[in-house]
Amino acid sequence: MSERHFVRDVSDLPTHGHGPSTLTWWGTMGFMLIEGFAFVLAGFTYLYIMMQFRHWPPGMPPPDMTWGTLMTAALLLSLVPNVWAKRVGEASDLRGTRRAVLVMLAVGLVTLGIRWFEFTVLNALWDSNAYGSILWTILGLHTVHLLTDVGDTAVLAVLMLTRHGKDPRRMGDVTDNALYWNFVVGAWVPIYALLYLVPRFA
Repeated sequence: MSERHFVRDVSDLPTHGHGPSTLTWWGTMGFMLIEGFAFVLAGFTYLYIMMQFRHWPPGMPPPDMTWGTLMTAALLLSLVPNVWAKRVGEASDLRGTRRAVLVMLAVGLVTLGIRWFEFTVLNALWDSNAYGSILWTILGLHTVHLLTDVGDTAVLAVLMLTRHGKDPRRMGDVTDNALYWNFVVGAWVPIYALLYLVPRFA
């Protein structure tokens, strides 16, 4: 019996892609799923601790809303340049992508600055009691994601401004980074409600 061999020239196939056609996208989705569960577990822990006290927060005022509200506004507004970054990345617009990445890096640095001040007006230390511990844990967890995205965006900015920016794969990195930023913003909305609104209205 003769063996059949199938040969095809695949040199014309694309070397990069966007969205579900790339392994990076699936890796990012898996990471967001895992971290999303971490946020959910932390939120349930917060609510469980709250049920153990008659007054909440116990023996201290709730966090000042100024910086937390400013953070919420900044993150929601950041979705506008983030959508732009995703679109120019998908269009393989090198010039537009370079600008968009720099804008998103500036946005990320601004949010980190706001978060710094936010930590100063929580009205509780991490070692004050169980409330202080879970408060700092949740806010710290979200801060880690902010730092992760800003770090990734900084690396992308350096790459995009050099000859490496012409590599078509970088465009996929930009769109994946935009996806991750959407997760950072989306995760913050329920966290804001939990940490700032629940203590005042629950």
